[in-house]
Amino acid sequence: MDKKRNIQQYYLINLSLVLAGIVLINFIGTQLFTRFDLTSEKRYTLSETSRTIIEDLEDIVFFKVYLEGEFPAGFKRLKKETKELLDEFRAHNKNIQYEFINPSSSEDQQERNDTYRLLMEQGLNPTNLQVKTKSGMDQQVIFPGVLVSYQNKQVPVELLDAQINVPPEAVLNNSIQNLEFKFIDAIHKLSRKRKPSIAFIEGHGELNEDETYDISLSLRADYVVDRVEINGQVNALVERQLMDSVNQEYRIRPKYAAIIIAKPDSAFSQKDRFIVDQYIMYGGKVLWLIDPVLTSMDSIQRSESTVAVQNKLELQNQLFTYGVRLNNDLVMDLISLSIPLRTGQVGNQPQIDFFPWYYFPVVTAMSQHPIVRNLNSVNTQFVSSMDTLRTENVKKTVLLTTSPYSRTVSVPSVISLAITRQAPNEALYVEPPQTIAVLLEGVFESEFKNRMAPALVEAKEVGFRDSSEPTSMIVISDGDMIKNQFHIPNGYPLPLGYDQFTRETFGNKVFILNALNYLTDGPGLMDIRSRELKLRMLDKAKVNDEKLFWQLFNLLGPVIIVLLIGSVMIWMRKRKYSKV
Repeated sequence: MDKKRNIQQYYLINLSLVLAGIVLINFIGTQLFTRFDLTSEKRYTLSETSRTIIEDLEDIVFFKVYLEGEFPAGFKRLKKETKELLDEFRAHNKNIQYEFINPSSSEDQQERNDTYRLLMEQGLNPTNLQVKTKSGMDQQVIFPGVLVSYQNKQVPVELLDAQINVPPEAVLNNSIQNLEFKFIDAIHKLSRKRKPSIAFIEGHGELNEDETYDISLSLRADYVVDRVEINGQVNALVERQLMDSVNQEYRIRPKYAAIIIAKPDSAFSQKDRFIVDQYIMYGGKVLWLIDPVLTSMDSIQRSESTVAVQNKLELQNQLFTYGVRLNNDLVMDLISLSIPLRTGQVGNQPQIDFFPWYYFPVVTAMSQHPIVRNLNSVNTQFVSSMDTLRTENVKKTVLLTTSPYSRTVSVPSVISLAITRQAPNEALYVEPPQTIAVLLEGVFESEFKNRMAPALVEAKEVGFRDSSEPTSMIVISDGDMIKNQFHIPNGYPLPLGYDQFTRETFGNKVFILNALNYLTDGPGLMDIRSRELKLRMLDKAKVNDEKLFWQLFNLLGPVIIVLLIGSVMIWMRKRKYSKV
């Protein structure tokens, strides 16, 4: 009897210890936060920048995720990854809240259409899916996007990154890779106290407001956007800030987080160049979109040919000092945009056909830099090549290059539509990929170091610097990359990157936005885009060859394991009690 009581006490003590241990572990878990990520690419580990931004939130950030409903397997995976990422955010800050919504839940067609219209007005774009139903295939409208709200402010976030000529599995994987960046970028923009200012430079034939309408509209969501004419004004881009009223000490700093010089067509005066140079010396950032060669499709459409000549902007020497040489040539590429040309007439209607126009290369980014990682193809027009130079204290990163099927043509040269009427000589298109966009980071030397002109003496008195603070700039040898098309025949501006003739949307807008985000916010936030999630796809040929084996293995394997474990346990039990 005592032996039985002792056994009962032994088990009660063990049970009490186990329960106490569970309670203690849970208590410690509420006090100490830790998570273990056992994936090889650390897909469930937030970056240091993400954690800092999330943990600093003082109010609720609400995510309305429009990914609820019956979807194909790919979109179910996107929904799952989105939910897991938001749960990871919540683990770091309870102010993160979310809701998954089905915009097509209503049975009333009019109500659904009203919901669709409202979502499009708020910045989300629909996607049509082919979905299998009991009656066959059916069209389904979904909005793979999120509306992020914080303190009466709201921004839309597109979850699906469309890419030309990329398999659906890779598009989905790239979209999942960018989720953290997109959400953190949205939170950062909503929670910051003030918007940084940027400026388009005017006065040298740069693109006007209509030609940059769409990118300006997109930039205004994140920046205060101005247009500035330098016109020799020393304080056009920098300002003096009083630091000590007693000793009258001033600090000179840039007025703008970044400036954009978009396709000038006339020369910069020496004083204007000096003002831009000193803006850079004091830490200013510049997005240069420069055409070294002057040519236009308007002339070609009128007379079927034109002459390309050097565009004398007086900026080449300045950029050379900073570390880039713009070449006086045009790049022709077999991977190019098709343009519509009239080939005849049927009745009263002109007959239009599309022909590849080798002067409009379509560029696919191969760099893994966060500015261009997973970027859709970028459309260019009359782009020139550039070379990077050996410049001390300046790091050069090539962002965009043409394809291996390209060539360069020196100017002056004749450009004619006649090339569309004959097959290209592929033996000519064998030059290596040509650099057309490069990021420069570091300490730059002033173009005016040791050679100050008399006209600049007044400007020098405001505080001349012959070397810069650590800063950065991006140089692009195509001014049209930031220019939107206009609708034919109504004339209103179209979204940047959208080609109304081929009806394809290229990555121009995303590239420009990424470039400015990198220049103004630095690499911290953009580095989140460097995360890579490995796409582990099944070998379809192997699956078909070994289909029966794996079906039997998955069906019978668990049953055999359970039988083996049961048999071992029965054998051990018999062996134990046969000795008693």
